[in-house]
Amino acid sequence: MEPVRIMPCLDMKDGRVVKGVHFVGLKEAGDPVENARYYQVEGADELAMLDIAATLENRKTRLEWVRSVASVISIPLTVGGGIGSPEDVRMTLDAGASKVSMNSAAVRDPSLVEAAARTFGSARVTVAVDARRNAAMPSGFELVVSGGTKPTGKDAVAWARECERLGAGILLPTSMDGDGTLAGYDLEFTRAIADAVTVPVVASGGAGTLEHFHEGVTRGGARILLAASVFHYRTFRICEVKEYLRQRGIPVLGERTSAPADPGGAL
Repeated sequence: MEPVRIMPCLDMKDGRVVKGVHFVGLKEAGDPVENARYYQVEGADELAMLDIAATLENRKTRLEWVRSVASVISIPLTVGGGIGSPEDVRMTLDAGASKVSMNSAAVRDPSLVEAAARTFGSARVTVAVDARRNAAMPSGFELVVSGGTKPTGKDAVAWARECERLGAGILLPTSMDGDGTLAGYDLEFTRAIADAVTVPVVASGGAGTLEHFHEGVTRGGARILLAASVFHYRTFRICEVKEYLRQRGIPVLGERTSAPADPGGAL
């Protein structure tokens, strides 16, 4: 089994890190540059930065945010929000991102996934799959876009399978029913995606206890564990999560090397 990776997530709005529940009720959660620097020293294996208002505001990702965060870290940075063309992908990668994450634009035009994978390589293309429970869908999960505000009528698991066929190298499923709740990853949804594809799957949305991280791997089938609230509010340190997983028999990457100055997060 390959080592599991831990990925803190910076949800961005108006130049600050924010966090909400079910993608609404957003609260301030700190400075992105200071948090990025802190998370790298803490032992994060990757970092995600999602411009959560870009699609709703009909604009591109703020590249200045990408540059500022990328300049203080050396771990891989995945950037999403407002990426709607191969040129957007190029500019985001040129600004310092290691990978891009696309969602609404890919649903509107699936050829975007194929073009990005062909031009920049599958390893640099993540597709975020946001969904809500809907018993009318074959898998029980309906794909939603625009920050979870618009249902598409498409089956989320079938879409994930299509994204892999188009060339996506990573899939990032998030259950709108669990996001920000701290009640645990939506294991049924994560597992449904993981069972449908062969590329790495990111568990996202709802981690609130150390056991939730363990379940994301053992029951959800995820190879990357994303979390926001528990790291922003310092409920757990990344080294605690890694040590817990290690003790439960889950291989993880290297430990924290030094004690960083805590920028305070949302506290």
